[in-house]
Amino acid sequence: MHDFHYVGRQLYCEGVSIEALARKFGTPLYVYSQGTLTDHFQKLDNAMAGVEHLICFAVKSNSNQSVLRTLARLGGGFDIVSTGELQRVIAAGGKPEQCVFAGVGKSLEEIEFALRKGVYSFNVESEPELERINEVARRLKTVAPVAIRVNPNVTAGTHKKITTGTYENKFGIAFEKVEGVYARAKQLKHLRLRGLQMHIGSQITEVTPFQQAVEKVLPLFTRLKARYELEFLSIGGGLGIVYDPALASASADWWKTAAARKTLTPKVYAERLLPLLQPLGVRILLEPGRFIAGNAGILVTRVEYVKKTGRKHFLIVDAAMNDLIRPAFYDAYHEIVPLRRGNGARIPTDVVGPICESGDFFCHDRPLPKAGEGDYLALLSAGAYGFTMASNYNSRPFAAEVLVSGTKAALVRSRQALDKIWAEEQTAPWLRK
Repeated sequence: MHDFHYVGRQLYCEGVSIEALARKFGTPLYVYSQGTLTDHFQKLDNAMAGVEHLICFAVKSNSNQSVLRTLARLGGGFDIVSTGELQRVIAAGGKPEQCVFAGVGKSLEEIEFALRKGVYSFNVESEPELERINEVARRLKTVAPVAIRVNPNVTAGTHKKITTGTYENKFGIAFEKVEGVYARAKQLKHLRLRGLQMHIGSQITEVTPFQQAVEKVLPLFTRLKARYELEFLSIGGGLGIVYDPALASASADWWKTAAARKTLTPKVYAERLLPLLQPLGVRILLEPGRFIAGNAGILVTRVEYVKKTGRKHFLIVDAAMNDLIRPAFYDAYHEIVPLRRGNGARIPTDVVGPICESGDFFCHDRPLPKAGEGDYLALLSAGAYGFTMASNYNSRPFAAEVLVSGTKAALVRSRQALDKIWAEEQTAPWLRK
């Protein structure tokens, strides 16, 4: 479930009117539900109770300090891919020893920083990376914990830009080569072989690809565990969410009805995977991002103009692809609803932003309620890969962010001031005169 719902005609986040937030803080505006973040984390945590486990939230999906602090206080770990993300986690009260460092291009400086902070493990993507980590650890006179990322060559059935588990992707080491890589890594004196990691993609809405990947990797892991005393298996993230229609997910019994709608739930996920994982007797790591944060956030925008051509009905809004790039980048669907619900007929509508790109859109020819200049709309399911993928394209400032808990709301990121966009720039000396 999530905590965005109508109270009478007005859309609320938990106990707070979203229109009141939009009027107070302006738009574009991201609004996050702390109750939803907590609920989704705890449902997955409880479902996996049959094994020792650690949920490492993918910071790349939503890195707001209040979001990270919420999950840290629930006992969550973190999946990080940069020094910046690790520093964010630490600033939010997260523990480095509950962090796994992923990514294919870790720099010398990033490896050194993570080693000094004591991360739980590096998820290693290549043999040159193993050698680099070993060399940094040697120089620091320490031992680096590593888990090699195996590419199981399993098709996840998701968008081509977010699949990661086949041999056509840049991630991981081919399944057939992994045992040889572990044998060579064992000879590197400043590495500790701590686990094995895999990840097959993002926004996966069926359990079968996860089951197929685990079944394929289990015999390999069993052999590696016996040889190298591995202590964990990471099965990655990738659990998908409901985008269409997201508002239908607000009912309290959604978790019961989801199976009928063929939606992947923590219960279904655990029922299929726990029987495979329990006999291993090791710690299981999960690295979800979207599943926890996706439906915990929305992007609120205001209609600037209504434009009608001979063939099209446009709503031109103040949010744009620089605020939420998923529709432009992935052709992704986000449900769009008015903050004030009406009963009128729906009109095939294009919702578009003000950026000078034809790709700056949120939907095409979608039947939507009639809206006028100054009305507010909400783009649902924007809590993951929304703000974190934002940019200053067209010199547009970053949106503000608000966190809601019950009847309380707080600004957790101020809207970027325009002059801050170019504050780091310097004029070349010969242009100053």
